[in-house]
Amino acid sequence: MKIPVELIEKYNVPVPRYTSYPPANFFGGDFETDDYLVAVEESNKKEPQNISIYLHIPFCTQLCLYCGCNTHITKDQDMMKHYMEALKTEIHMLNKLIDHDRKISQIHWGGGTPNVLPAELIGEVMAIFNSEYQFIDKPEIAIECNPALLNQAYIDQLVSFGFNRISLGVQDFQEKVLNAVRREVPEIPISELVHMIRQHVGVSVNLDFIYGLPYQTVESFGKAIEKAIAINPDRLVTFSYAHVPWVKKAQKKLEDYGLPAAEDKVKMFEEAWSLMTNAGYVPIGLDHYAKPNDDMAIALKNRSLHRNFQGYCTRETTGQVYAFGVTGISQLEDVYAQNARTVKEYIDTVESGSIKIVKGYSLSETDKIIRQIINEIMCNQYLSWAQIADQFQTTEKSLKKLLDFKESKLDDFVADDLLTYTKDEIFITDLGRFFLRNIAAVFDIRLEGSVKKFSKSV
Repeated sequence: MKIPVELIEKYNVPVPRYTSYPPANFFGGDFETDDYLVAVEESNKKEPQNISIYLHIPFCTQLCLYCGCNTHITKDQDMMKHYMEALKTEIHMLNKLIDHDRKISQIHWGGGTPNVLPAELIGEVMAIFNSEYQFIDKPEIAIECNPALLNQAYIDQLVSFGFNRISLGVQDFQEKVLNAVRREVPEIPISELVHMIRQHVGVSVNLDFIYGLPYQTVESFGKAIEKAIAINPDRLVTFSYAHVPWVKKAQKKLEDYGLPAAEDKVKMFEEAWSLMTNAGYVPIGLDHYAKPNDDMAIALKNRSLHRNFQGYCTRETTGQVYAFGVTGISQLEDVYAQNARTVKEYIDTVESGSIKIVKGYSLSETDKIIRQIINEIMCNQYLSWAQIADQFQTTEKSLKKLLDFKESKLDDFVADDLLTYTKDEIFITDLGRFFLRNIAAVFDIRLEGSVKKFSKSV
């Protein structure tokens, strides 16, 4: 697939990433802890009934300069133990409000770097969920890992705790790139780590890469993807580096090395797309690739993919998300809520016997409609007005009026071969996948006149 330069210039504008709708920068401080606790109890009556758990581990031993996550740089083991005690306490607090007849479909450990923790601390938390909740038949229990901090013994322990998916944040194979962005270089080759994981039946592995970093070229990134394909992971992810130094000041330092131009980033995307699709991987949304027999590839074929802050998932593993830990964002049917901002604030609040919500958002019916439309576009590259109307018990005419939607808003996308449509359906083309954020923004009635800042789409 080749992406014309003129389209890059035309559509490379700031738009939300749409990991949620509305995006997190619309959350407000007027949403408080009591609002969240009421919403948790109310969520027991809402769909989906499945429970999705997110645990945020903020700790990293050093700061990767590209990072846009909420992190706390430390090697203090006592602090980590203290934090994990607070995490367990928070879980027990929320356990009292969640209906235990509901089942867990997904647990995701993110960060930061979850595997910076001693494995036994992870096991203690997993034991709470395993002892107090039921699980669906095939839950996804996943953890993000820095490969530089991983070995056979640690992998074996993770599997013993119930993890069945391990994501390795490779980012790039070149030491020159890793050193520039201050990412630790793994001592154990990625291929060997994957072999260690694969020794456990039923445990799948993701390899995650970032393109748009210093010293990366189209040729070098292509070689990285070729090497990744040879390792044969179940899923591959190629994230486009989002340069937002006004949010993450450390990113400014990357400008000293020089960053690839937007045109080169597009060529990296094209090269990765070509290599992975030729190798039999199925493109998922903007940045994921999966083997044809993978649950996500099957879900895409059935137009049943979903997305939350943790990434893509299937309808079977989709649940209302209950987040634990500092800055964790819960995504319930009716509300979003974000935990305390700093490790100290989080620990102090939990130890005082309460939960600290610093900001959140209560969704209106209109928000839920737009959220579902954007989810269909971002995940399934498809939209049926009839399905949305049926889901929200309204009419197609009322939906379009609510969104002030006119088919003329799609004219440019059609002319540029990014989508096709009929009276009832919209189909995103392969070329259109690269501009999903731009297409989704057409349905976002909050964008017009907004002063919020977003990263550019390319």
